[in-house]
Amino acid sequence: MAKITLKGSPISTVGELPKVGSKAPDFILVDGSLADKRLADFSGKVKILNIVASLDTSVCALSAKRFDAEVAKLPNAVVLNISCDLPFAQGRFCKAEGVNSVVMLSQMRNRSFGRDYGVEILDGPMAGLLSRAIVIVGADDKVKYVEQVPEIAQEPDYTKALAAAKA
Repeated sequence: MAKITLKGSPISTVGELPKVGSKAPDFILVDGSLADKRLADFSGKVKILNIVASLDTSVCALSAKRFDAEVAKLPNAVVLNISCDLPFAQGRFCKAEGVNSVVMLSQMRNRSFGRDYGVEILDGPMAGLLSRAIVIVGADDKVKYVEQVPEIAQEPDYTKALAAAKA
């Protein structure tokens, strides 16, 4: 269980992020057309999993926009922005913010992603949502980099995450 904070108050997640070098856990998430998406749907690409609590928070919105801008520089990569937001809300966000290059995915139907990746928040006011984390999964589906952001109100380390995606 990871110990993180929300504006300084301690909260816990259900587990730990997958270990670097391990095979990334499969998932079933929902895209904007309400279709199920699995890890295999992004086969052969480097996958940047930008895991956020909700796009309705400023820091989550900032990270989605930053990765949207950065993914154009990574020809064999895809950014998967994963949250508990409904696909309809994700779509409104993308339209309003001009986010076009990020694949929005929701845990709307199947809540196992948060448990399998260790990011489901267990307690506090955001219980049930996902903690802020980055997981870089190589084209071979092996985990290359992980970052559990220690304070939810803090942005991830984009420099390290993007370097891992390029390596």
